[in-house]
Amino acid sequence: QVQLVESGGGLVQAGGSLRLSCAASGRTCSSCAMGWFRQAPGVEREFVAAIRWSGGSTYYADSVKGRFTISRDTAKNTMYLQMNSLKPEDTAVYYCAARRTPIMVAASSGYDYWGQGTQVTVSS
Repeated sequence: QVQLVESGGGLVQAGGSLRLSCAASGRTCSSCAMGWFRQAPGVEREFVAAIRWSGGSTYYADSVKGRFTISRDTAKNTMYLQMNSLKPEDTAVYYCAARRTPIMVAASSGYDYWGQGTQVTVSS
């Protein structure tokens, strides 16, 4: 089992920045992929970004490309999402997820472990 705990959410004005963290514990995996998803009220969970734990290759949704950066610190077993130039439409609960293979995918069904989520609210 892998436990994931997100932190770093909050309220920010449009154009501002936030950095989310996802701390992994338990049976962490060196050959896994991890990702960030988000879900606004009444909307399906949406892929944001993914990273291959070994090597650090990344993959982004078009809606955040150029504004968000996913990274990881293997020594700390922590993944990050740096969010810049935030827009009101980025408002959502953000979840981190992990899957037991190194292949990055955008489908939420492809992930085996999930955190509890952290709220990000961007005011206009």
